[in-house]
Amino acid sequence: MDAPTTLVVVAALAAAALFAVAATVLVRLVRARRGLRRAGLPTGPRWVFWGAVLYFVLPTDILPDPVYLDDIGVLLLALRTMRRAPGNSPEQLPD
Repeated sequence: MDAPTTLVVVAALAAAALFAVAATVLVRLVRARRGLRRAGLPTGPRWVFWGAVLYFVLPTDILPDPVYLDDIGVLLLALRTMRRAPGNSPEQLPD
């Protein structure tokens, strides 16, 4: 393989790995919200959850979509915000 082909393959593999991480964080966000609601705890502002999901899905981002680092950051921030919402003490949070 020549150098440009190798570069394209490496970039595609890196994009696929970043997408897998972003998808995993999105699943964790959805599960955390579902677990908090089942436990009867407040999940924080509803816009935090839906805003993070929309930012992940919509094609307009700060960084181009093959680079999912900004999406991962937004999803992690939403997950942290939901878990730290008022009334959610750490000992009551589901795993």
